Amino acid sequence: MRHVLSIVACAVLATSLLVARAAAHLPNVADSLKLVVIGDNGTGSREQAELAEQMARLREHFRYDLVLMVGDNFYGAQRSSDLEQKFARPYRSLLDAGVTFQAALGNHDDQSSTINYPPLNMNGRRYYTFARPGVRFVVLDTNVLDAPQLEWADTVLQQATEPWRIAFFHHPLYGNARRHGANVDLRLLLEPLLLKHRVQVVFSGHDHVYERLKPQKGIHYFVTGSGGQLRKGGLEYSDSTAAGFDQDQAFLAAEIGGDDLYFQVVSRTGRTVDSGVIRRVPERIGS
Repeated sequence: MRHVLSIVACAVLATSLLVARAAAHLPNVADSLKLVVIGDNGTGSREQAELAEQMARLREHFRYDLVLMVGDNFYGAQRSSDLEQKFARPYRSLLDAGVTFQAALGNHDDQSSTINYPPLNMNGRRYYTFARPGVRFVVLDTNVLDAPQLEWADTVLQQATEPWRIAFFHHPLYGNARRHGANVDLRLLLEPLLLKHRVQVVFSGHDHVYERLKPQKGIHYFVTGSGGQLRKGGLEYSDSTAAGFDQDQAFLAAEIGGDDLYFQVVSRTGRTVDSGVIRRVPERIGS
């Protein structure tokens, strides 16, 4: 029998608990939701293109149709020709295959050109929501996390009926990278909302490493900021680090079916550097 991790404070009132354990690979079963997560990718570099090739190779047998982008979709100049070089060209095979990209804003993104770039499916919005079967995604703009955005997110999550709730945005609430690390000010604003509405998983970037945090108040946090940029050796492991990789670019693939979310992190050379499964377990209030 799996041992359920206890959670603290207001997370006790949540309708689910989360357990992470080791898993060798994604199960790749029919009718599951399959997706990839990348961040800080928009460099137009050889390394970005090589990681994109690994993403395409994975799709040959793991037929995901969704890519989440956690911000810094573009670095430097952001004219039409730059968007082509830094996005459309490296991900051409995925776009041609009908894969949908859903982006969040990062601090290096030109807001106007990014939110109005059709392949990112932001449709002119700084923050937005969308759903897939069984999963509600909430995409936030942590460059300017103002009161109207927080009120909007509160309403969206209050109305969500999906058993899985996943948020993604650029700046990490928890993290141990040397350059930026955890944004405590944002955490004070946003974490109560995530706990209130039982968000189970959060993806962010900003730091150019991969890190999986140990569950924080029942929420699983991932930093996936090495999709193009890399700060080699930039992760300072701590007691809150469950796993990390700061030696090469990497992306995260995930599969959600029923109460299980499997994940596998793949490097630019095709090596699996982390994997596991998060299980949603119904909680009895007061247990």
